[in-house]
Amino acid sequence: MADYILWAAAGLALAIAELVTGTFYLLVLGIAALAGAVVAFLGLGFWGQALVSSLLAVAGVIWIHQRRKSMEPKPMPSPDVGQPVAWESWLNQRDRLARVRYRGASWDARVVGECAGEPGEMLYISAVDGNTLEVAKVRPA
Repeated sequence: MADYILWAAAGLALAIAELVTGTFYLLVLGIAALAGAVVAFLGLGFWGQALVSSLLAVAGVIWIHQRRKSMEPKPMPSPDVGQPVAWESWLNQRDRLARVRYRGASWDARVVGECAGEPGEMLYISAVDGNTLEVAKVRPA
């Protein structure tokens, strides 16, 4: 059997398998195999066919990977950032850990920058790390 028929069969099988998975990676590999079939039909030897097919496959997989990476959704900022909290007390002043009142409950907070540390002092949430708020005297922009 001719080499180009084997390459074409492999390319078609990969393209059909792509219809089941929907990842586009198998489609790129199928197109690379079909390119190998064209090169085989033109009379280039096996190593030429393999080189063309593998270069197209690698380039296509890299292209799809970059494309998927650029289409990933960006994480949404926390809706708590910029909200005011009321100072309660220090938990560990050396590590800048404190208790603040936010939405009717006490929260652990990491204090960024300077603050007086007086009960009721108003601070603002600048970031959220799990259940710990990062608070500062200045409201974030």
